[in-house]
Amino acid sequence: MSDPHCPPRFIEGYMASLTPLQLFKLLADDTRLHLALLLRAQGELCVCELSATLNLSQPKISRHLALLRDSGLLSDRRDGKWIHYRLSPHMPAWAAAVIEQAFLCQREVIASLVAQSASNGRHCG
Repeated sequence: MSDPHCPPRFIEGYMASLTPLQLFKLLADDTRLHLALLLRAQGELCVCELSATLNLSQPKISRHLALLRDSGLLSDRRDGKWIHYRLSPHMPAWAAAVIEQAFLCQREVIASLVAQSASNGRHCG
């Protein structure tokens, strides 16, 4: 029997439902948590911007983004050679609420990362 608070959602041709356990496992990793919170703060960012902001390699960032995207938390779009990510508007409301609360608790940390990245200038080709 499905829970009305955690309805399944349609993602790229198949039904998937994110469970609280899956969400917390995803966000238990510092890099994935920071990626989700940066996207909450900035709206949409490309891989190179995220890589520069977190001072991590693009392949490492891409691996973490793929896990978040495959879970349904993120959506992406291609613009030439760049891929831009954002929080998915289709994620369950309860998951969005968890991310929002985490953002409110980490707002200063995220603001510091954004400010540091902005002071380093443009990161994409």
